[in-house]
Amino acid sequence: MTTRVLKADQSALDEAARLIRAGEVVGFPTETVYGLGANALDGAAVRKIFEAKGRPGDNPLIVHIADLDQIAPLIEGPLPPQAQALAQAFWPGPLTMILPKSGLIPPEVSAGLDTVGIRMPVHPVAQALIRRCGRPIAAPSANRSGRPSPTAAAHVLEDMDGRVPLILDGGPCGVGLESTVLDVGAQPPRVLRPGGVTPEMIAGVLGPVEVDGSALRPLEAGEVARSPGMKYRHYAPRGAMTVVRGARAQERIAQLYDRAQAAGQRACILALEAHMPCYGQRRALSLGPDAAAAAARLFDLLRAMDQDGIERIFCEAVEARGLGLAVMNRLGRAAAFDFIDAGEEGAR
Repeated sequence: MTTRVLKADQSALDEAARLIRAGEVVGFPTETVYGLGANALDGAAVRKIFEAKGRPGDNPLIVHIADLDQIAPLIEGPLPPQAQALAQAFWPGPLTMILPKSGLIPPEVSAGLDTVGIRMPVHPVAQALIRRCGRPIAAPSANRSGRPSPTAAAHVLEDMDGRVPLILDGGPCGVGLESTVLDVGAQPPRVLRPGGVTPEMIAGVLGPVEVDGSALRPLEAGEVARSPGMKYRHYAPRGAMTVVRGARAQERIAQLYDRAQAAGQRACILALEAHMPCYGQRRALSLGPDAAAAAARLFDLLRAMDQDGIERIFCEAVEARGLGLAVMNRLGRAAAFDFIDAGEEGAR
């Protein structure tokens, strides 16, 4: 299969919509990351997403809509009042709501669960594509399963060349991390995957909100993935990654880096901008000044280190609140939860 990358103009959007209506899979941009989209109501088309990604079938997908009136046929019963309030506050935007699914949603989309994740992206290309298709689009991130999510069309091509017929190039993604996933039916509502809409923002609309314990830990044995992005090692670079937290993180990271280099490993540090001088001449890349910048840069940096042949990565932690919770969620899974406290004796 030849994969074309087309600038997302009117002609390319028409072609992408035609392909999706014909049961094919297309890469397209959203404000979070690039998605790999197929007709959400066509189980055979959805299976092609899993084939292209090499994604296990027990990992549910998110259904993307362009207008609120598209949601009624996709869910069982009326839209709950809490979901209505969230839609008014955050849609279109990077919030996915978990709702009871209707019989129109194929089991391939929901991984056999009786719920479905639905969101309304704000990106104009995503909006236009959904409207041109005339049907909802099921779409995970457009990367090979387990790899860092793509925030540019070039990243999609790197993973999907020869696997999908078309990638729409809509430029770089703004948020840089996947959407927040919220179980609206839980009491209180529960964040399953942190993202650009923070728990604090949701609480401002609904009141008390919980964050699922799996946000900063691996799934336990037998625990079902109720949301995309909950697998043990996800978003992962090719090099082994360690996240270091604590007041002496910079000192410990420098030690770990020096040991890796002495052992013949090609190492790199990911650090907040203010801490870059702490590492002297060591190879280091900036996460930016704060969690928002880190969110926008993280996946691009992980892919850049792959291109540079980095074998060992040492990353500073950020405070796990606000958008920092989403950053730490991604770092934890990218590192297979290899966390080190800077006060611990010894190093790895």
